[in-house]
Amino acid sequence: MASPVSHLSLWETAKSELRNIFNRTDYETWISTLNPISIADGNVLVLEAPTVLTEAWVNNNYSEILRRQLTLIAGRNMDYRLTAASHATLETAREEVSAPRTTSRASAHAPVPAIKATNTFENFIVGPENEMAHGAALAVAKDPGCNFNPLFIHGPTGLGKTHLMHAIAHSVYSANPRARIAYISSETFTNEYIQAIQTNSIAAFRRRYRELDLLLIDDIHFLSGKDSTQEEFFHTFNELHNNHKQMVLTSDRPASEIAKLSERLVSRFQWGMVASIQAPGLETRIAILRKKALARGLELTPEIAEFIASRIARNVRNLEGAITRIFGLTGMTRKPLELAQVEKLLHDILVEEASHTLTVEVIQRKVAEHYRIQMSDMTSKRRMQNIAFPRQVAMYLTTQLTGMSLVSIGQSFGGRDHGTVIHARKTVGNQMEVDANVRRTVEYLRAQLSTNRA
Repeated sequence: MASPVSHLSLWETAKSELRNIFNRTDYETWISTLNPISIADGNVLVLEAPTVLTEAWVNNNYSEILRRQLTLIAGRNMDYRLTAASHATLETAREEVSAPRTTSRASAHAPVPAIKATNTFENFIVGPENEMAHGAALAVAKDPGCNFNPLFIHGPTGLGKTHLMHAIAHSVYSANPRARIAYISSETFTNEYIQAIQTNSIAAFRRRYRELDLLLIDDIHFLSGKDSTQEEFFHTFNELHNNHKQMVLTSDRPASEIAKLSERLVSRFQWGMVASIQAPGLETRIAILRKKALARGLELTPEIAEFIASRIARNVRNLEGAITRIFGLTGMTRKPLELAQVEKLLHDILVEEASHTLTVEVIQRKVAEHYRIQMSDMTSKRRMQNIAFPRQVAMYLTTQLTGMSLVSIGQSFGGRDHGTVIHARKTVGNQMEVDANVRRTVEYLRAQLSTNRA
């Protein structure tokens, strides 16, 4: 085992390098809090984290970066082992990670650690596809409980809904560190409610959520069909709303299109502001790439930025993944990037992205072939049932399988408006609920389109 000076010196040198790699917030939140303990087996740096949360976060997000930097500094293959300090109990970790709330006991601490430190308003790229949601989120953060209560944001996964929720939490906490904040998924709310019933602790459960200042719930569509949980959330909603406490909800679809959601919840979710987020256009994707690259100390050439943005269009998370890979490559080679290198490095992401890229024409053709109608019927004004319903199915599948806006979809179906697309989506969804044959047909078409992408 190396002397104490060796592990201290190794880690101090590593921190100097890591300080230049990470942005200031990430470095101070996660890296600077780690303490070197020893070197085990000659090539494993043993580090101690202050909490179980820090241990999990670093291991899940920064393991490769740590190994690479330690290897570069030591001049030989190096690994690390991170463990939480002995006083970081499981209960503390549970409260920090899975109990998304700031109670009176915890209100003096930082906002819920499950809220990502980099998900701030400053790091959110605004484009035409999300500007309404962004503006509403800013208004909510400035005066929680006063405007747009609740704020209901809907859109496909990976486009920034969670980022905006985190940004609101950061902003509210900065203005009022004693604010009682909860960020959870509706699945967590459901599971905690079930556990409260089982353990006869329903009163404590209700106090936990009904005494909040800010409640942020992701994936509210998970409440679909859960009548008892919907009843409980209905009363929680009313209590918070009556006390002018802010609620922010997200979903992958509008509230009116969540199957088996009670009408009174649908009504309440539409009381405040409803804002959608659509897939970002090319210009917005390029801006997102450059912003995330600069946060890592990278500067992409216009050629590389446009190449990546034009090939990765479905969601922001894949753009983030691309930047992470490029960052890892430049950290090892320390050489300027070339387009051929980027294409090779991102090959699997690009292939996966291409396999998920569907055009509206492909969907229309597949549906037309199945129902044995003409392709031209998809854009015609003919309204016979044997044509109108297949056309609605094609619209429904286009909303489910592409990132196209409702306006763009309507235009692709003979210049129809977005209201027609909404009606088609709701009609098909309702038919799938009551008619097993329709459900099987639509699910079959969706499966075929999902596995045989254009």
